[in-house]
Amino acid sequence: MNVLDRYLYRTVLVYTAMAMAVLLTLGGLFLFITQQGDIGVGSYSAQDAFLFTLLNLPQQAFELLPIGALIGALMGLGNLAAGSELVVTRASGVSVWRIAWPVGLAGLTLALIMYGIGEYAAPPLAQFAKREKTTDKLADVSFAGSSSAWVKDGNLILRVQTGEVDRAFGGVSLFQLDGPTKLRSIQRAERIDVADPGSWRLHKVATSRFGDRVTADVVNQTTMQSRVNPEFLGLAATDPQLLTLRGLASYIDHLRRNSLETASYEIGYWARIARIFAVVIVTLLALPFVFGPLRTTGAGTRTVIGVLLGVVFFLVNRTIESGGQLFGLNPALVGWLPTAVIALCTTLAISRTR
Repeated sequence: MNVLDRYLYRTVLVYTAMAMAVLLTLGGLFLFITQQGDIGVGSYSAQDAFLFTLLNLPQQAFELLPIGALIGALMGLGNLAAGSELVVTRASGVSVWRIAWPVGLAGLTLALIMYGIGEYAAPPLAQFAKREKTTDKLADVSFAGSSSAWVKDGNLILRVQTGEVDRAFGGVSLFQLDGPTKLRSIQRAERIDVADPGSWRLHKVATSRFGDRVTADVVNQTTMQSRVNPEFLGLAATDPQLLTLRGLASYIDHLRRNSLETASYEIGYWARIARIFAVVIVTLLALPFVFGPLRTTGAGTRTVIGVLLGVVFFLVNRTIESGGQLFGLNPALVGWLPTAVIALCTTLAISRTR
């Protein structure tokens, strides 16, 4: 890298760091505010809410980095364009694609940072924060392993082994006690979901009852009454957003071996990879703007444009992912489509830049 390359590379990284600092401050403040309604429930305190917010900052950094990279590139390169530094560079015979090289390298560096956060920091910290919060809010809660959870509600012990996202959970066992030491029955349900407040609907339930003799039966559906909070069962649900790429691949393989639905996890897997590559694309996307309509605008305008573009990209991503799952589209296509479209648009825009 020559002096110009290092200068452009450093500019993009410095301004992206500044943008991320602002975004994370706002995101952390918003997350802390949303915790106020839970403070005072059980033993969950303001200190716990602050810790919960702090532990979720890496996850927010992972999700916000594409927007931060776009804002940082627009701000940094925009300032260089406003000061005529890029104009002089172009006038000296340096092509736009040559300028794109250090900018893309800065984007690649940010993508590697994003990969490191997403694989080694964000998921374990976010999962730990979620467990600690719910443990503080609910009584008699303990955990076994990373994919199962236990709760005791009176004489009922409920175990959730594996889960779907949101309101349905799989691999459920219920142990009904008769007194402190006597086991009355064991139920195994393939799936459990929310019926009404205070009740749960169990599907394909196999029951073994213990009395003078053991009796067994199987029913397609039954309803149980329990004060167990659905938030607790959410701890046993495997959220694609809180899994690493390796964890997602392993879990998808597990679901396939057990003939379970994998669509949401496959989409999450490919979308996670695509978003990492998108960081490189959005930094390059800044070039057509700073050489064109944003060359003479102020920092505020560039920031607003960056936020708007980032939000649109985020919303389009979410919409396509949800629609792809709803209509049963190819997960790889759904995950890569937004990034592929923006990469094509960026390439065409840079090619037309003069």
